[in-house]
Amino acid sequence: MATQLTWLGHGCWLIETEQGRAILDPFLDESPVAPRKAEQIEADYVLLSHGHFDHVADAAAIANRTGATVISNFEITQWLSHNHGVRNVEPMNLGGSICVPFGRVKMTIAHHSSQLPDGSYGGNPAGFVLQLTDGNVYFACDTSLFADMQQIGAMGLEVAVLPIGDRYTMGPDDAVEAVRLLKPAHVLPAHYNTWPPIAQDPQAWAARVQAETKAQAAVLSPGESFTLRRAQN
Repeated sequence: MATQLTWLGHGCWLIETEQGRAILDPFLDESPVAPRKAEQIEADYVLLSHGHFDHVADAAAIANRTGATVISNFEITQWLSHNHGVRNVEPMNLGGSICVPFGRVKMTIAHHSSQLPDGSYGGNPAGFVLQLTDGNVYFACDTSLFADMQQIGAMGLEVAVLPIGDRYTMGPDDAVEAVRLLKPAHVLPAHYNTWPPIAQDPQAWAARVQAETKAQAAVLSPGESFTLRRAQN
């Protein structure tokens, strides 16, 4: 099967490949826009970019029910193990990478903050590059624009997933500049329209991406999927 990227609203994505399934930043049960509940998710891995509630809310429930392995920074994996009984964890830190059955996971920098729901320190926020059979996928997660995105783009990206909500992350203008730096073949917006403070017009943003960059933009509604098909040379 070709890789499927399904947006579950806000910053949550389900990544499905022939070799396994991963869910990124699961915020489902209390999300006003999520089309699925945590109990409906089957996953082999849970990827967590940082400690904010709207990114880790359902991580322990999914991991404990499915036996999924949590991949995150050291502080978050320790917090989940010690406070929520999560047994299977793969701690990482910025710049590191690990091999998993569906490919390679590299943790990239993100400029944001990270505090866990109980006030504990959440380590460094991060993004992820997933090196998959069908091409590399970059999840910027919660971040501002930063010039080192050019170095991430040098890895060669089939897809970049970028926040456009503004206020807590980069907004539409900076997200267009991020596309210029990253140079992905395709770009998908996320982290917008969950609540009024991050309301945006994704179609207007996508039109700018099409007009101002060489990337192809695709706007998904929560529950819709993007099929990753490597461009043919």
